[in-house]
Amino acid sequence: MALAPVTSARRPERRRPTALSRRSAATGAAFVLPAALLLVVFFGAPLSLSIVMSFFDWPLFGQRTPVGLDNYAAILDDDIAMQSIGFTLYYTVLVTVLTFVVSFFLALLVQKGGRAVGFFRTAIFIPSAIGFGLAGLLWGFLYNAQIGVFSGFLQALGLADGPVLFFQTQTSSLWAVIVMVVWKSLGLNTLVMLVGLQSIPVELYEAARVDGASWWQRTRLITLPLMRPTFALLLVLGVSGALLSFDQFFVLTAGGPDRSTITMVYAIYRAAFTQFHLGYAAAIGVVLMVVLLLVNIVQLRFLRTKD
Repeated sequence: MALAPVTSARRPERRRPTALSRRSAATGAAFVLPAALLLVVFFGAPLSLSIVMSFFDWPLFGQRTPVGLDNYAAILDDDIAMQSIGFTLYYTVLVTVLTFVVSFFLALLVQKGGRAVGFFRTAIFIPSAIGFGLAGLLWGFLYNAQIGVFSGFLQALGLADGPVLFFQTQTSSLWAVIVMVVWKSLGLNTLVMLVGLQSIPVELYEAARVDGASWWQRTRLITLPLMRPTFALLLVLGVSGALLSFDQFFVLTAGGPDRSTITMVYAIYRAAFTQFHLGYAAAIGVVLMVVLLLVNIVQLRFLRTKD
């Protein structure tokens, strides 16, 4: 019996849009239109204006003069701006990895039921309900050398001879902020990971136990591979949030000591609102946007390949 060639297979006929489908499409477009307008007004327009501003000498008052790429060239000669790029990337790596690892183990701990699990889940999530500004004020009080809890605790243990200055050096200031940010971010990350853990079929673990798999083998061969989409989502959100850090450093360190903890967003704030060089600030913002785009493209490409 002769087989029909593949090329002769008939293509499915394309259905003509009916009046009902056209009305459904118009209704859908009407629902999407407000969100699209808001996106254009609050994202597209400011982004376009920022890109235009980056090519001008744009003072707060006075004449605006086109300068071409001079604002971008000035970034290379600005020690604070260049230092802020390296510092932001270093901070992003540290805070993302720490938040990721601690959240994962907390999610594993509170995954199982029990009397106290509800209390611990609530306690872990509560810090996520407050903003970075308020959290910074709270931890600034805790870090206070004279009346702060941490300084007194270290002295009581004999680990410090006097008041501890947590913001005296760049390293101590950075880690003081990281501890606060990890504490603040644990709740949402743990909650998302907990949802991801509970979506894994229990039958897989039971089959692995029957086969004699240990806890580490079940985690490595079942939990980690099936949690990859959840990890990728948190990685994109965590990295983007860390690259846009500002509040925590503004409240806790004010960029100090000696301007060593200035992030890229903080550098934009300084250029725009303390030095009033709006065009130069816009140029740093465009650079930050490009960095964000590249990082997210790499992460999403990695996720698509793995899936």
